[in-house]
Amino acid sequence: MANKKRKKLDNELTKMEDPWRVFRIMAEFVEGFDEMSKIGDAVSIFGSARTKKTDRYYKLAEKTSALLVNEGFAVITGGGPGIMEAGNKGATEADGESVGLNIDLPFEQKANSYVKTLINFHYFFCRKVMFVKYAKAFVIFPGGYGTMDELFESLTLIQTQRIEQFPVILVGKDYWQGLLDWLRNTMAVEKNIDIKDLEMFKVVDTAEEVVKEIKDFYIKQNFDNLIDPKKWFNQKS
Repeated sequence: MANKKRKKLDNELTKMEDPWRVFRIMAEFVEGFDEMSKIGDAVSIFGSARTKKTDRYYKLAEKTSALLVNEGFAVITGGGPGIMEAGNKGATEADGESVGLNIDLPFEQKANSYVKTLINFHYFFCRKVMFVKYAKAFVIFPGGYGTMDELFESLTLIQTQRIEQFPVILVGKDYWQGLLDWLRNTMAVEKNIDIKDLEMFKVVDTAEEVVKEIKDFYIKQNFDNLIDPKKWFNQKS
């Protein structure tokens, strides 16, 4: 009987808390929008928090960030260790804007020391909005579930035309090859995606290729806007 009463009380308290939770969500969006609107053109970098400093992908992420800064981009990461730290380190040491969108986790993910602009989030979905809204490209290094989540959410948004297409670049052909084979030979064959959906992302091996893919995408986009009067008008209006 006591357990039933306790459960009923817990349910009532939860119902009372839910409406107030909206204000916390709003506060995260307001702070995020305010801070991120000052950043300018940026690239979001994703990858495993478990990657060691001696790993080749850590060094590659560091170099990629530095090259992106040299091209005028800010770098956005999840603010934690591993690939995220490498991304922030490369940006900071290249004297660029280095943003960390940290998330509260049960095991307390601490922001790395190379973050210049730190924004803390309680809700994953608020944080994800910031990654997408303020990024000119996604660069995806090897990672786990969280990295896959960010990769496939970006592809889903592009596929469903909820956002305009932008560069999504996977780094490390060896790491991603098994997934690419499955997408092509299983998912596409079963008609769960169109074969053209595989064109929504690129796979590269070097930092220089990352930068080239991003630059080529926007050079082509600007050229297409110039030769298509409708696109030019929509862009200017």
